[in-house]
Amino acid sequence: MKKRKLRDLEVSAIGYGCMGLSHAYGEATDLKEATNIIDKAIEIGYTFFDTAEVYGTADNDHHNEELLGKILKPYRKEIVIATKFGLKFDKTDGKYPYPLIPDSRPETIRQSIEGSLKRLQTDHIDLYYQHRQDPEVPVEEVAGVMADLIQEGKILAWGLSEVEADTIKRAHSVTPLSAIENRYSMMARWYGDLFPLLEELGIGFVAFSPLANGFLSGKYDQNSNFDKTSDYRAYMPQFQAQNYDKNRELLALLNRLAKDKNATPAQISLAWMLAKEPWIVPIPGTRNITRLEENSGAAEVYLSEDEEKEIDTILDEIPMSDVFGQNFK
Repeated sequence: MKKRKLRDLEVSAIGYGCMGLSHAYGEATDLKEATNIIDKAIEIGYTFFDTAEVYGTADNDHHNEELLGKILKPYRKEIVIATKFGLKFDKTDGKYPYPLIPDSRPETIRQSIEGSLKRLQTDHIDLYYQHRQDPEVPVEEVAGVMADLIQEGKILAWGLSEVEADTIKRAHSVTPLSAIENRYSMMARWYGDLFPLLEELGIGFVAFSPLANGFLSGKYDQNSNFDKTSDYRAYMPQFQAQNYDKNRELLALLNRLAKDKNATPAQISLAWMLAKEPWIVPIPGTRNITRLEENSGAAEVYLSEDEEKEIDTILDEIPMSDVFGQNFK
């Protein structure tokens, strides 16, 4: 697969979002199933694997990191691992999806990095993100801890997730950022305003949920069902039966472009963001090897600057439903 740079980190043009192996998309995979898909991903050319300390199950808060630690250990020198700190889920009242609790106190970060290193069976994290901002801890203080961790060799680079321009500037002035990981897709384009700043500062952009949680793959319809006890899609607005009609023009656009480019709707969705900047890296997740291969193929789909801008113009004009994450901005 083609490569891209997140400042000094070289990664595959399409990364692999590992969350869904453990969390938010149904019951967790077992070790055998997860090993099969990760082995295939590496065979295809994926070198960038994204996780977090909170991607867990009802029984194991750290399931994803522990799973990846077992599977990725033989490949450690060939890959880039990103994980995250500073967030917990509130499971006390049984509300689902779980409410988020930020905690980025320096002592918590220290506990988190040691836990992640142990679970991932590695001596360093390549890219360490603050998962969400903690209103009680200034980002400058977090950036200072990151500088210490870099000096100690425990992390190579750091980043922020779901942040705006002011926070990026403040953090970067203390310890340079390598990447921002924000939600971004054809249905969630609000962070596109950050691109000029990221270009100026030399910061990469990692796009999570680049297919709007799979909706833009075109594989679902109003009859699709999701487990309400383990699958966030059951609650996401784009997957509600009444909203498929609102997104009919968007799906028709993707199908038309896919036919023109001899590609799939998912590949067009990913190629569209790859065409925007050379430092944008989407990280779709999947448990399906066919989808894994399909996503990787997006790196070979060419959209010209004019085609990318034409798509943006159409996206500005056509109706769409709300999308999960819209209320968190």
